[in-house]
Amino acid sequence: MTLRSNRIENTEYRIQNTVALSEATSNGRLAARGLQLVTVLKLAARSSWLVAVFALFTGCYSFKDVSIPPAVKTFQVDLITNTARYVNPQLSPQITDKLRQKIVGQTRLSPVREGAHYEISGVITDYSVSTSGISPNNQGQQQASINRLTVGIKVVLKNTLDPNDPKTNFEASVSRNFDYDANLSLTQAEPQLNETIIKNMVDEMFNRIFSNW
Repeated sequence: MTLRSNRIENTEYRIQNTVALSEATSNGRLAARGLQLVTVLKLAARSSWLVAVFALFTGCYSFKDVSIPPAVKTFQVDLITNTARYVNPQLSPQITDKLRQKIVGQTRLSPVREGAHYEISGVITDYSVSTSGISPNNQGQQQASINRLTVGIKVVLKNTLDPNDPKTNFEASVSRNFDYDANLSLTQAEPQLNETIIKNMVDEMFNRIFSNW
């Protein structure tokens, strides 16, 4: 009985040591992870401070890859006019409205009706269709399989606070191509294309205005 009792005690002792060692190892890992987390947070705070200092000394405000002079606080977007040979009546008002929304959502600028620091305007200059793809028909003859709609807009930016700065006073042209099935007429394809056209053209205009640094 004594020998058996000693074996049981030795087994219990080993189990207790194993549990204690496991707990110590686990606690050590948790402590190490905690130290790593604190280090990461300190580095993040330091990085944010460095970014703020950099923005202060460079005199340039940056937000979501957007660069704006610190003195510029307001903007206005005049109605985008349309001088293309073929006029899609939905483009002008919707591009104007979506561009305003994007500037409000992705910059610190405030919209005003007049007297803005940034005056933005534009003209739809191109809205034309060409053949993009050709494939043989049932008779082996070549025919258009894909049509391409090209949309072009001239963007105008004026900085009323600094009218001599070429980076914030300019005219620039942006354009994108939009393909659709050649079996559809342009009138039939437009309802499918309009949302994509508006989004892409607004993105092009926004990037041209605020990424010109």
